[in-house]
Amino acid sequence: MSVGDVVYAAYERRLARSLDRSSLPRHVGVMLDGNRRWARLRGQDTKTGHQAGADNIAAFLGWCEDLGVEVVTLWLLSTDNLARPPLELDPLLQIIETAVADLAATGRWRINPVGALDLLPQRTADSLRDSGARTALVSGMTVNVAVGYGGRQEITDAVRALLADRARAGASLADVAASLTADDIATHLYTSGQPDPDLVIRTSGEQRLSGFMLWQSAHSEFYFCEAYWPDFRRVDFLRALRSYADRHRRYGG
Repeated sequence: MSVGDVVYAAYERRLARSLDRSSLPRHVGVMLDGNRRWARLRGQDTKTGHQAGADNIAAFLGWCEDLGVEVVTLWLLSTDNLARPPLELDPLLQIIETAVADLAATGRWRINPVGALDLLPQRTADSLRDSGARTALVSGMTVNVAVGYGGRQEITDAVRALLADRARAGASLADVAASLTADDIATHLYTSGQPDPDLVIRTSGEQRLSGFMLWQSAHSEFYFCEAYWPDFRRVDFLRALRSYADRHRRYGG
């Protein structure tokens, strides 16, 4: 081990000890960004970058689990990404299927696929549903895997489901309009029943939401990290948590 490694390890331990465990987030959302750019910097193909990103997920979930995080949402593929050329999209979907199945196989976490699964290839949708079903009774941390996910799509799907439920109950459109509340929509979101994300992390240096959890992140704290996702380390996560704990959260003002 080099001198640099020793110093780094000591810094990481000190950072972990300094965290106020009573001020940590219950729900962490992560935009796993930068896989393609990570690959280009190394002269490698896109598939290699996506695989490197997938290989970093289990370690990250372990860090969250160790610190008592209850829910993690991982944005793996947006609805916009579905328009990518098949030569790039097909390998990415295979990587996602395998990564999620591997997470389910550990038996440590409850996998919850979120997104417009009907927009995905049947094979991918079935694989994600199977991973969810196999971990439905797991009592550990909930891991939302957002595949074919878009914030606008989620809200659209929630409103559509709400209208369908009310119609089955015999309500007219006028009745729905007269009684509709924000809570009514929230109960039909993909993450219904879960706490909203306290902290949203985006890697790769980009500082925008790109539609991630538009409804749920109204009061979230945001942390933007320069590291590409495959290079995201435990110390980067600890820094995000330190930043979160140091903030005074204000709800609505």
